[in-house]
Amino acid sequence: MKLHQDNPSALHLIRSYADDHILINEHRMETAFIVSATQLIRDWTQASLIECTEIDWQPILALRPEILILGTGTKLRHPDPRQLDVFYRNRIGVEVMDTGAACRTYNVLLAEDRNVVAAIWFG
Repeated sequence: MKLHQDNPSALHLIRSYADDHILINEHRMETAFIVSATQLIRDWTQASLIECTEIDWQPILALRPEILILGTGTKLRHPDPRQLDVFYRNRIGVEVMDTGAACRTYNVLLAEDRNVVAAIWFG
């Protein structure tokens, strides 16, 4: 699906997405990544969402988001709430959704000038 965004000040916009890739500006992403308005962390983790530990979450915590969107692939998969405790302790809101919904939501929140980070998996 192709997405269009009217917010010219945002640096990292999700331009389009499919089951096997996401286009962020001109960057084609095909493996798990983290994106914010100003940061794009490629090849972020080899772990699945279910396998992530606090160590895997450190790059996200370093960005100090207000909201974290977890894109879980083509199907919605919920992590164990204990895996997300580090975000709750740091007062970071977490939303879990399939990757298509995560892409759309990320762009909407970015357009609202929210401090949002998306962590995206494929599959």
